[in-house]
Amino acid sequence: MQIWVDADACPRAIKDILYRVATRRGIAVTLVANQHLQVPSSPLIRSVQVPSGFDVADNYIVRQLQAGDLVITADIPLAAEVIQGKAEAINPRGELYTRENIRQRLAMRDFMEQLRNSGEVSGGPQAFSQSDRQQFANALDRWLARNTRTG
Repeated sequence: MQIWVDADACPRAIKDILYRVATRRGIAVTLVANQHLQVPSSPLIRSVQVPSGFDVADNYIVRQLQAGDLVITADIPLAAEVIQGKAEAINPRGELYTRENIRQRLAMRDFMEQLRNSGEVSGGPQAFSQSDRQQFANALDRWLARNTRTG
């Protein structure tokens, strides 16, 4: 079992939570980005730099993924691939992507993209908040409780 992070747009606060989880729970965490990332010195935490390009980091994660792994991503198409591959995905705001909700998320993403392209809507998601950080930590704790044994 491993945690993969689509790290290019992942908030620093989320990365910090994941570093602590790696150390405390002994779970490997791999951050994948198209730029160099500084990570704590630990055999459980590593970063992988992939070339720049459309979906290069996503494709790397999907190729490495194994059943039972967790992916942290805000990229809904990546989350859909992760779920199809028998792994799980949580976004940085703490939402667990599931087979039951992923189609709706993809449809909403496409709809919002059409509205932005037509000029009907501008801007992106709200700024990342302390509440988002707490919701992520809670979702990660629930995932860990379901997928790891203690002691």
